[in-house]
Formats: sequence, structure tokens, C-alpha cells
Amino acid sequence: MKTIVVCSGGLDSVVLAHKAAAEEELLALLSFDYGQRHKKELQFAGECAVRLGVPHLLLDISSLGLLLSGSALTDEVAVPEGHYAEATMKTTVVPNRNAVMLAMAFAVGAARGAEAVAVAVHGGDHFIYPDCRPEFVEAFQRMEDLALDGVASLSLLTPFVHASKADIVTVGTRLAVPFARTWSCYQGGEVHCGRCGTCVERLEAFSLAEVDDPTVYEDDAYWRQAVAAARGEGA
Repeated sequence: MKTIVVCSGGLDSVVLAHKAAAEEELLALLSFDYGQRHKKELQFAGECAVRLGVPHLLLDISSLGLLLSGSALTDEVAVPEGHYAEATMKTTVVPNRNAVMLAMAFAVGAARGAEAVAVAVHGGDHFIYPDCRPEFVEAFQRMEDLALDGVASLSLLTPFVHASKADIVTVGTRLAVPFARTWSCYQGGEVHCGRCGTCVERLEAFSLAEVDDPTVYEDDAYWRQAVAAARGEGA
């Protein structure tokens, strides 16, 4: 299918972009500047588009991000450290983020003759982000079927919705994805911090997948303590 991939520049969406390029007719990568503190992820999305030979479409919705106060990703709120599944990670929720972005992606897709929009939501997101769950995906598809009735027909592709981060690393390894050219850290520093929820999740995923992690971290040991604490095993 003619597909547009929503690509943040993170590990999951870059792997998805490579998967779509291998299995579908990839039309473009679509990214959003919503005022996220880790905006540097967008340069990695752009690199991915160049690598795959497709346009990189960048939508600036940063003015909306200014109104979405209270999230550690868009406001002066400390980015929490620890395991990704801890309740403290809920401070990284940006209200309705996927609903807003996907609505725009479907509009762009309809205008460009796409047949599908792909997004890299995965099983590890379900605990924290309600707009990454299978129920949301199903409901959003129904909404778009009504919104575009008689105008266009687009499918929402979510091949990782029941997969783990480790599963995605495995897929990316098979596709020879350059993992070092992806960005996960919510801090947006010079290198990955190794302590925020997404860094811990990333480190754990490579370990579980038994794949060498080429990422440079400020702290590449903390994740084991965070995972152990989340499992109730102590430091």
C-alpha cells in the first residue's frame, strides 16, 4: 500500500519506516514539531527520510504545544527517571498527542493519495499512553472511515501494537537499521542520558533482544537498577 509513516526520529518509528520501505510503497515520512524538549529527534527523522529516498514532511504545531502545559515533554516539568512502566512516567503524557497527529496525518495522506498511515505504537506504551492502545487504534480507524467517507480510504497500520520494544529491536536488526542514528532520550542533551524512562526502556530492550546497543549514554549502568526496582528486586 502507498504509505505515509509518522516518524519522530525515535527507534520505534525509524524501524517502522524501514519496515514500510521494505514491505509497502513508502511515500513519505511525516514528523511533528510540537514544542518537545527533545526536538533534536527530528533531525534523525530527516536523516531516515534521506536514507530511504523519500520526502520528509515536517509540520510545525509548536504553538499548540505551548498550550499543552503539565507534561514533562512540553513544559518546565522535570523528566522522570526510572523504569518506563512506573507511574511517575505519566508526567510525560501529552494530552491527545497521537489523536492530534494522526488526524493531521490522515488529512495529509488523503491529499497525497496515500492508502495507509503507519504509526509505531507498541505494547510497552499501553500502560502509560491511552492513545497507544489497541482500543484507541480501532476507534480512530472507525472515526477516519466516517471522516473521509466518499473522499479517501486510508488504513491505520500499527504492526507493533502488540509487540515489545525488544521485538522492535529484533525487527530493526533484521532490516539493518542504523540504531545509532535514532533518538529516544526525553532530555534532548548531547547524548542519551541513560536515566530517563525512554533511555531505560531502550537499554533494557537491546539487552532482552541480545543485540549490541551502539548508543552513547551518559550513564549506561543505571538502567539495571531501575529495572530491578520496578520488579521489586531491590537495587
